[in-house]
Amino acid sequence: MAISRRKFLTSMGAVIGAGTTGTLTKAYGATKTGFKGYPESFGVLHDITRCIGCRKCEQACNDVNKLDKPERPFDDLKVLDQKRRTDEAVYTVVNKFSGTPDVFVKKQCNHCQEPACASACFVKALKKDKTGAVVYDESLCVGCRYCMVACPFNIPAYTYNDPLSPKVTKCTLCLPRIQEGKLPGCVEICPKEALVFGKRKDLIKIAWKRITQSPGHYIEHVYGEHEMGGTSWLYLSGAPFEKVGMREDLGNTPAPELTSGALGTVPIVVGLWPVLLTGVYAISKRKEKIADEERKEAVQKATDLATAEMNKQLSQLKNKLTKEKDTAIKTEVKKALDAAAKKAAEAAKAVEKPLAAEDAADDDTGNEEE
Repeated sequence: MAISRRKFLTSMGAVIGAGTTGTLTKAYGATKTGFKGYPESFGVLHDITRCIGCRKCEQACNDVNKLDKPERPFDDLKVLDQKRRTDEAVYTVVNKFSGTPDVFVKKQCNHCQEPACASACFVKALKKDKTGAVVYDESLCVGCRYCMVACPFNIPAYTYNDPLSPKVTKCTLCLPRIQEGKLPGCVEICPKEALVFGKRKDLIKIAWKRITQSPGHYIEHVYGEHEMGGTSWLYLSGAPFEKVGMREDLGNTPAPELTSGALGTVPIVVGLWPVLLTGVYAISKRKEKIADEERKEAVQKATDLATAEMNKQLSQLKNKLTKEKDTAIKTEVKKALDAAAKKAAEAAKAVEKPLAAEDAADDDTGNEEE
């Protein structure tokens, strides 16, 4: 008999509860020990005032990462009328914000100096690389998706179609290209130099130099210099950042200090996690079969109940008709007897009249003879 999902998870909960007192290795979330990033790490400066929304960066990202081609081609700029986010097959998107003129903003993983995703990952599938990239090791990932919950920029996506080989997807900062001495694909293709690649510390200097040299052209703030402890992607904008889809409520506190309490206090039994995922996967794969069996059982029960109810009603109807028939027969018999009695009485009266007349005639004759 198939085990139900509830019974399976209950059993796993009992095993995990027992396992926490045993000898299995436990893994905890990140501590509050801060890490300020590698001093020589790279980054990208996105000057929003120079972006024209051509989507060439999207195309380059798609080509470099060998992603599936989108349904609508990259030269179809009508998609900019929709607010989009990255997903498991799209690592970067450009969104348009209406104004005079319109503003175009590229969105991707910001590769935080102290990444929330890495601090939340208890198996360390996500790590900060010395190049500045937040790298992902698919072989370590257990598909818990804590990284998706932790990310303040709503970036990591998950391939739900293969639970046994979980995979988180996001911008890689084109790490393989950086290691080869090349520019990230999006930076290399940008026709307006809205994207500048270099050492993060140098990019901050460039950003502030542009702000200083062009008074009134930029908001006097380099987004990503301090947000959440700093990010490898930095932004310059002529419009308030909150008006172009950028969060300004994050503060400067590094992510690990915010996530360690929520995600690091509960131990996870790593040895049992793959078993749990396998069980859940097995249940999910049998979902249709179980559902079909449950539907058949429900239909059979409904049919049995309907049949029983129908038989009950038929029996009651039969009894009712039988009673009504008996009553009708008795009524008709009574009517017939009454009618017969009435006719008999009428016949008797009819006979009595001539007899009475004859008796009267006989009486008259006798009187005359006397």
